[in-house]
Amino acid sequence: MPSIITYLLNIIQYQNQQIYWLILFISKYIPLGQWAHDDIHSPKYQKFKTDILPTIVPFIKQDWQFLIAYYEWKDDKKFKPVQRRNGKTVSVDVTCPVCGAPHHYLYDNNGGNGQYQCKVCGKTFLTGERAAKKLKLKCPYCGHSLSPVKNRKFFTIHKCINQKCSYYLHNLNSVDKETISNNEKFKHKLHYLYREFNMDFFKVDMNAIDKYASTLRFRKNNAHIMSLCLTFHVNLGLSLRKTSQALYNLYGIKVSHTMIANYCKTAAVTIKPFVDNFDYKKSDTFIADETYIKVKGIKGYIWFIMDAVSRSVIGYQVSDNRSVGPCILAMRMAFKNILSISKNFKFIADGYSAYPLAAQQFALKDENPLSFDITQVIGLTNDDAVSTKFRPFKQMVERLNRTFKATYRCSCGYDNFEGANYAVSLWVAYYNFLRPHSSKNFNVLNSVDMIQNAENMPGKWQILLHLGQQTILKLQEDAYSNCS
Repeated sequence: MPSIITYLLNIIQYQNQQIYWLILFISKYIPLGQWAHDDIHSPKYQKFKTDILPTIVPFIKQDWQFLIAYYEWKDDKKFKPVQRRNGKTVSVDVTCPVCGAPHHYLYDNNGGNGQYQCKVCGKTFLTGERAAKKLKLKCPYCGHSLSPVKNRKFFTIHKCINQKCSYYLHNLNSVDKETISNNEKFKHKLHYLYREFNMDFFKVDMNAIDKYASTLRFRKNNAHIMSLCLTFHVNLGLSLRKTSQALYNLYGIKVSHTMIANYCKTAAVTIKPFVDNFDYKKSDTFIADETYIKVKGIKGYIWFIMDAVSRSVIGYQVSDNRSVGPCILAMRMAFKNILSISKNFKFIADGYSAYPLAAQQFALKDENPLSFDITQVIGLTNDDAVSTKFRPFKQMVERLNRTFKATYRCSCGYDNFEGANYAVSLWVAYYNFLRPHSSKNFNVLNSVDMIQNAENMPGKWQILLHLGQQTILKLQEDAYSNCS
């Protein structure tokens, strides 16, 4: 018996030594702080990367007389104007846009074709064009001036074309030699890029009322019939024609599908301000994702941002494109009334480059800038530590997308983006305030006493309409008080 115990103790000591050796090996050759999987550093993922901000050099107006006086004091000799020996002349009207030096100190730099160089400040400029820009963008890696190469819908792409840039050479070394030999470097993002936005998405009015919305005054029907239409169409997911048929078969009420669509549009315009401006109890973890819809057979997009704790939809946007603009608008709705972000804040999204670019614009805001990082869950499998840890959060928003698609399929797409907007607004109102959730013991996500005291679902829709009207009046009063 003692021999067996001694043998087992020897095995335990041997295993202990092996564990110490493995820990030493891991700590020495495998950094524990390395979160990302090696595959995401591949050049094929480089195009999804958002580069850091460029170096911004502001334009500083200089005085040519002060510069000349400084040169004469420094060199202890008189600063002479340009001596023209080749017969070239410079017009009297031409002056340096940087320092204001007159034509006596300007060189004709390209044989009378409009380019000049100032002898005082050393700058070159062209006549008839804007020579002194307010800001100059430079590469943060090599200091080379950025060149505008492409114009997109919402921004201009500036590129560092310096072939000796350290950023470009580093990315070029990661590309295999076969790609370089076949002149296929264009398939990879190698140069530094910066996107300069030509539209301020932070000044877009998020509470604008649709001018095509109809009135809530009823000639033939009443508010109860309108609430019945919303219950069948939104809660039960029936199409407009199925809703019209159900009302006639169950209650003998004749309402056309066009009238039901007008009811839904008016209800969406009325309820949307209440849903968007509701005081949600937001946590330190937001989850975002985009999904596809069909508008007249053409692909459209819906951006959803939900709170990981309450699971409420706190930001949404319907768009006809997948650019960064709609992403910023959805994030504006999610970050509404948030003045500061804690250190534990997490914004979880997929590997799409629009989210880091939108986060970069939030950090550049003039008023109340918000700085936060995007935690990107890349791929469908847990190939890295980030995906393993944050995959359950990503599955929450994927479950939200499937819940929405279950009610979306009955319509087989939308006729226009206006209809898609009001349909999504009504669905978000139903999801946040009326739908029972199994994760909350079949309670609603956000409990409002007035809504919960209603006896049936049509009554709850009428209270939502009332709360929406009160929110619109409050927003109009605040806007009037700010103007006065």
